[in-house]
Amino acid sequence: MILLASASPRRHELLEALGFRFAVMPAEADESSRPGEAPAELAVRLAATKAMAVAGTQHDALVVAADTLVVLDGDILGKPADADDAAGMLGRLRAREHQVMTGLALVDPAAGRMLMQLATTGVAMRSYSQAEIDAYVATGDPLDKAGAYAIQHAVFAPVSRLEDCYANVVGLPLCHLVRGLRLLGIEAPRHPLEACPYAVEHGGCPWSEPILDEPAARWARHHPADPADGAS
Repeated sequence: MILLASASPRRHELLEALGFRFAVMPAEADESSRPGEAPAELAVRLAATKAMAVAGTQHDALVVAADTLVVLDGDILGKPADADDAAGMLGRLRAREHQVMTGLALVDPAAGRMLMQLATTGVAMRSYSQAEIDAYVATGDPLDKAGAYAIQHAVFAPVSRLEDCYANVVGLPLCHLVRGLRLLGIEAPRHPLEACPYAVEHGGCPWSEPILDEPAARWARHHPADPADGAS
């Protein structure tokens, strides 16, 4: 059994596209960064904390958790507080490059294992107008999204160029997830190229094979998983 420790409909759709049957059990975590903590480390720590929170109540399920951050000039742009905040974030991002970082944590309580990894995508935004910002914010779509935008929004379409995984920007890096599951002995029913919206639309993905074939020693972070103790 797989549990997704997230209420995000985007993550739900992506995991479902891989062909998995799963249950959703959202987990909350204090998303404040620690003194001196880099955004990459924060993303991984928050994912691990959420995964362990769910694993602590469900000892017979594999838990999948993710936490996505939008980072501009070292600043973390979270979910906007209101429409004005969303418009301000989009104004800062306009015609500039930033990074989207997703911490991914897989916990197998029965085996006492936790596997953590980080996906990072460089994103360049197009030079959209203030009128476009206002129209997009008025839809309400930015309010539940880190950085106040959805890459997949067909009308606003804010992104001009990507450097690495598209699904990561949506919220669940599928190739990273699949290689992690493989390391735990689980094969996805569908290949990421059959599940990722970018790969389906473009007839492939230039980043998929390098991610899937990267030696585990270069990306996997192992940690003993004892749900009773929580995550460090």
